[in-house]
Amino acid sequence: QMQFVEFGGGSVQPGGSLRLSCTASGSPDSGGIFAIYIMGWYRQAPGKQRELVAHITGSGVTHYAASVKGRFDISRDNAKNTVYLQMPDLKPEDTAVYYCNADPPPGFVGPRYWGQGTQVNVSS
Repeated sequence: QMQFVEFGGGSVQPGGSLRLSCTASGSPDSGGIFAIYIMGWYRQAPGKQRELVAHITGSGVTHYAASVKGRFDISRDNAKNTVYLQMPDLKPEDTAVYYCNADPPPGFVGPRYWGQGTQVNVSS
């Protein structure tokens, strides 16, 4: 089992930047498991469904939602069991609760994990 803790949310003005981080902890083999999991960031704005923002595979292949592609950057440091989301040039429509997510890769049987969420507010 792993637990995920997120950091980095906050309030910024439009055009500002934030970097979210999500670190896994838990059993002694968490590091090995973390390295193969697909790590992602989702967000949920008030009154809307949770949506995928970006994800990154264990080998570093990334995927972004169209709304953030070319603007946000997802990365991971397997040695630190941490995934990051760099968010420059933030817009009011980026306001949401951001959730860290961990999914087992295809062919691997394991649980899906969620972080507790961190609030991002973008307003002037």
